[in-house]
Amino acid sequence: MSINIPIRLTTLAGSAGCAAKMGPQNLAQVVSPLKHAGVPQDLLVGLDAIDDAAVYRVNAEQAVISTADFFPPVVDDPYSYGAIAAANAVSDIYAMGGKVLMAINLVAWPDDLDPAILSEVLRGGADIVAQAGGAIAGGHTIIDNEPKYGLSVTGMVHPDHILTKGGAQPGDILILSKPLGTGLLTTAQKRNKVTEEDIQAAIASMTRLNLKASEALVAAGKGVHAATDVTGFGIMGHAREMALQSLTNMSFDLNAFPLLQNVRHYAELGCIPGGAQRNKAFLESHVSIAEGIDPIDQAILWDPQTSGGLFAAVDQDTWSQLANLGPEVPFWRIGHVTDQVATEAEVVLEVR
Repeated sequence: MSINIPIRLTTLAGSAGCAAKMGPQNLAQVVSPLKHAGVPQDLLVGLDAIDDAAVYRVNAEQAVISTADFFPPVVDDPYSYGAIAAANAVSDIYAMGGKVLMAINLVAWPDDLDPAILSEVLRGGADIVAQAGGAIAGGHTIIDNEPKYGLSVTGMVHPDHILTKGGAQPGDILILSKPLGTGLLTTAQKRNKVTEEDIQAAIASMTRLNLKASEALVAAGKGVHAATDVTGFGIMGHAREMALQSLTNMSFDLNAFPLLQNVRHYAELGCIPGGAQRNKAFLESHVSIAEGIDPIDQAILWDPQTSGGLFAAVDQDTWSQLANLGPEVPFWRIGHVTDQVATEAEVVLEVR
């Protein structure tokens, strides 16, 4: 198919991918009034808990998972943009331990941008949903000056096997299923500073589904105490959400973080996403960073991820099992849960 792309897609976006998310401080403020609404008994996961998706119990053996995610172009290639946005959206289903059933396209598109480009975006999204075992069942489009694409996704999970952010316990091993650095790399592309090899490595990571990682966590059973996926709030933002839900402190080894290739180089070039600055402003007072850690290395702590990996707290026996699954289902040990605390105000993340 010959497509007229008169401009790089990322130049049409104010922020790339999940870096466009509203900052955690503002988000907490705007949703706060909604938490006082009545909650049906069968709504197992809703606004009362900071989690990745809503879960509604249908019967004793079935619960529906519902989530939505969309964002502006994160890469210039239309097909890859659609695939990344779809992988990012279905990841919320996997973070809850569920399976994907169907998805609805969510589109905002400039009326002066070739519709064939949008067709490629939708094709990329549809291919990922099919790979996830689901189907595109419809969609909604509006005209907007900035392109945006994503999905509303429906999944299914057993009510007794839901993975949530709460439940991490002292002594748990903290693990991650994908390397970090997508925010830095996609910002480097937006500024025309990234190599083709490096951005293709980032695209490969962002389009890799969290399906196998989720299946491994579900199969591990009760040894998995908490789980989430790492997206726009960065590794520290999503770790703090888990720590708050679990009322625990956590310690991280920065040298153990898996990174996409040449991430540090792009941090040195100043390719810091706006979302990273918002994350840092909100989180740095809650994170204790050991003296001597280079500010360049610290950039990865706040880097907003797009279609990042699953982050989980598991017991030692479960980690021993997951560590031996091989390269098809990679997990990295990046820290541990230190101790229980009595209140959210006492929660601290330590990075050494």
